[in-house]
Amino acid sequence: MGKLLGLDRVPEVRTVRNKIHHLTQTDAPTQWGAVLCADWMNAAPKNAAAFYVDGHVRVYHGDDANLPRHYVSRQKLCLRATADYWVNALGGLPFFVVHQDVDHGLIQVLQRDIVPRLLEEAPNQPTPEQLEENPLLHRFTVVFDREGYSPKLLKELKEQRIACLTYNKHPGDDWDVAEFVSRQVTLVSGQHVEMQLAERGVFLGRQVWVREIRKLTESGHQTSILSTDYVGDAATLAPGMFARWCQENYFKYMRQEYNLDRLVTYGAEEIPDDTRVINPEYRDLDGKVRKLTSQLIRKRAQLQATNLSEVTDHTKLEKLQEKQGELLEEVASLAEQQEDLKQKRKAVPKHITAGELPPDQRITRLATQSKHFIDTIKMVAYRAETAMVNVLREKMARQDDARALIRAIYDNEADIIPCEEDKTLTVRLHHLANRSLDEPVRHLCNELNSTETLFPGTELRLVYELVSSSAPSPQSG
Repeated sequence: MGKLLGLDRVPEVRTVRNKIHHLTQTDAPTQWGAVLCADWMNAAPKNAAAFYVDGHVRVYHGDDANLPRHYVSRQKLCLRATADYWVNALGGLPFFVVHQDVDHGLIQVLQRDIVPRLLEEAPNQPTPEQLEENPLLHRFTVVFDREGYSPKLLKELKEQRIACLTYNKHPGDDWDVAEFVSRQVTLVSGQHVEMQLAERGVFLGRQVWVREIRKLTESGHQTSILSTDYVGDAATLAPGMFARWCQENYFKYMRQEYNLDRLVTYGAEEIPDDTRVINPEYRDLDGKVRKLTSQLIRKRAQLQATNLSEVTDHTKLEKLQEKQGELLEEVASLAEQQEDLKQKRKAVPKHITAGELPPDQRITRLATQSKHFIDTIKMVAYRAETAMVNVLREKMARQDDARALIRAIYDNEADIIPCEEDKTLTVRLHHLANRSLDEPVRHLCNELNSTETLFPGTELRLVYELVSSSAPSPQSG
């Protein structure tokens, strides 16, 4: 792949962009990503029993594309951006990503794009006979945050025999501490810890029965999660929800180390005419209604704060009565304006198609296939890196340092020694600053050598080794 992109010759950015453009003229990148996703799921069916789903906002700072605005939580601003919804395994390994030119939220993306695909591709689903025999059995589990909280959605997915795991958006009052019991749970990392857990059945939104599981922390805070998995034990469900940090860590790591938010191409294209978008006229009226609502709340609060019964001075009383009269007039005027705008907003459709937008407000998007192509390459690279990290952890006392070690290996110098007689291409790694890491590095070399991989386009077998003190020093690369 590196040679295909021209990376073996360190080409100019223009050359790389031209090659990416040539490779992404069709939907081949999408098909390639789908094939890889199916292979990953089938290779590790246990990791495909539950899926983390979360959105990531990629900010756009260019001028070529007219993108919708999104709220970017890490910057606390509304900026032009695109939304990507990632589907990851419980350990954080990515399966696929759904790109949204016009984002209607996690609920619609789950209903329209993610769930139908998982129903087709998720392996080891129960057979129709098994589902009929056990009414509580589910196909797989989908884990998402509060953005996807919806009793209606939970009910719909339950009817499709898909279990959900999410945070409770409206937990209500704390439960009695006596309900909590200490349970030993196993985290995604394999670590065993004690959690204080309690459980109740809740008829959520008068639509669907769910299991509400609460975790009691040492500070006394109660974290509430909801689940439509009626088979699993609470001690297995709770860690799955609280391990959502692995997907957040994935986003952070990919931004820092893989430049996930980098713009792949400057090309822009029109979005399909049948794409549903927010009506600009509705958005304008809705903004005015919200502004008037805020003003009304403030004026009514000022009005309620005025207590005439406590004023004894006649002059002050007259001034307060005059001020109260002015406030009443302002409140009445604002309420009238608000009601008028609400009626106008009600008469305007909230959504229209992109083809119905005025020419000066047409939405354009960045080229999607090139972005999908590069995102797929980054997923492949991250999975390969993670596999090597897991090998290093077998020989490391501090397993959290394994990813930092693999990055240090990437940055360190290496000697490349071809041998036509033995048909080998030796990659000789140099020692790192800390000699105590030699054993994990040698262990990684042995694991890579056991694959007997041939360098692409040649018959040379790749051999990895750590340089010894007596080894010669050929040209470093």
